[in-house]
Amino acid sequence: MFAHVFGGATMLGAFFMATDYSTSPTTPKGEIIYGICCGVLLMLWRQFSSMPEGMTFILLIMNCFVPLIDYLIIPRVYGVKKS
Repeated sequence: MFAHVFGGATMLGAFFMATDYSTSPTTPKGEIIYGICCGVLLMLWRQFSSMPEGMTFILLIMNCFVPLIDYLIIPRVYGVKKS
């Protein structure tokens, strides 16, 4: 497990590429969902793929879903009640 977490481009991708302002979600809930999905997809990629490194592909896939995450996780405006 230690080799999977700290090996390859995982740390580089987690600290520098996944936190890029132009491609990461804007809301705190969206960032949590984005991070969990990146982790799950990377785990599945390494477990079931023949290619050893997939962090770049996972980030490209998840960056395609960032607009959807931002659209679905819209913060409520303070003082406005649901109708």
